[in-house]
Amino acid sequence: MNGVNLLKCICDETRFEILDLLQRNKELCVNDFVEKLKKGQPLVSHHLKTLKQCGIVKSRDEGKKAMYTISNNQLSELISNITKASKKIPILCSDDTCC
Repeated sequence: MNGVNLLKCICDETRFEILDLLQRNKELCVNDFVEKLKKGQPLVSHHLKTLKQCGIVKSRDEGKKAMYTISNNQLSELISNITKASKKIPILCSDDTCC
């Protein structure tokens, strides 16, 4: 995967929220995301499937649940750095004009 494809995969707001939660919590199941994000299970599952297909997250079965984690430390650090940097950059455009 090249850098542009990686950014395309994580640029969706819900996917980035999922990654941010994983970066802070290390491992979560679908129900955890539904509760924390206040979004429907089908939507969360769809985004997790996309992130998994991109190789950004991985899952392991724990009984009837799938537990999700970020696939490697470099990606976890990237998400952390993006979150930190976004808090330091002044707002240069409104949400309507960016991306």
